[in-house]
Amino acid sequence: MRRLLTLLLVSVSCFVIAEEQELPPINPAYQAEHPMVLVNQGPRIFAANLPTYKLPHDVQLVYKIENPDVAFLNVVRGAELVTIKPQPFNIQRLMRGEELTITADVYEGDYRNGGSLIYENRTIVFNKLLYARELNDLSPASKWQQYAMITLNENERIYIHQITKAPSYNHLIYVDLTSACLQKFRTSNLVPSVGELTYKFVNCGTLKPLYFDSESYQ
Repeated sequence: MRRLLTLLLVSVSCFVIAEEQELPPINPAYQAEHPMVLVNQGPRIFAANLPTYKLPHDVQLVYKIENPDVAFLNVVRGAELVTIKPQPFNIQRLMRGEELTITADVYEGDYRNGGSLIYENRTIVFNKLLYARELNDLSPASKWQQYAMITLNENERIYIHQITKAPSYNHLIYVDLTSACLQKFRTSNLVPSVGELTYKFVNCGTLKPLYFDSESYQ
């Protein structure tokens, strides 16, 4: 009986390992320069890619990255906007939740629109996937806005707008919860102002707007 049980456990373990290893092949079309924005909350730094509607950038992604040193944290904390220009890599590796090290130039402002270079060839370590979504089968634009919730710990959340068909917007906001937050609500326009969106979260707890962009999704 013991031998039969042991064989059964070994078979189940082998099956689980095989299942874990059976990932679809990486699509080489997603190998590209993937612009990202860096934001922080306290000592933690997060990277969010800047998606478009077209391959290879048609994904929404949020990752926790390693905080390399105080100087780097102060750059992210002190600037209104920090973006990175990575050397080409396949973003599907991040969508799988891999820990990944890349090399990137770090800019104050948007490097695609006149940003100032701060660090050249900086090592960026992506160590924890927080959110990933492919921008396929999108819902039509609506005044009803849908947000996904990223749980950081017991009370801390990042809410990320689920981009729809154009016109839409990319929005991330941090909330230290004191009460429940709506993840779906109605706004005055298809693309509301960042002020209106902040107001929608104001009763949830302590807020920190992280990122907003509507121009790229018209």
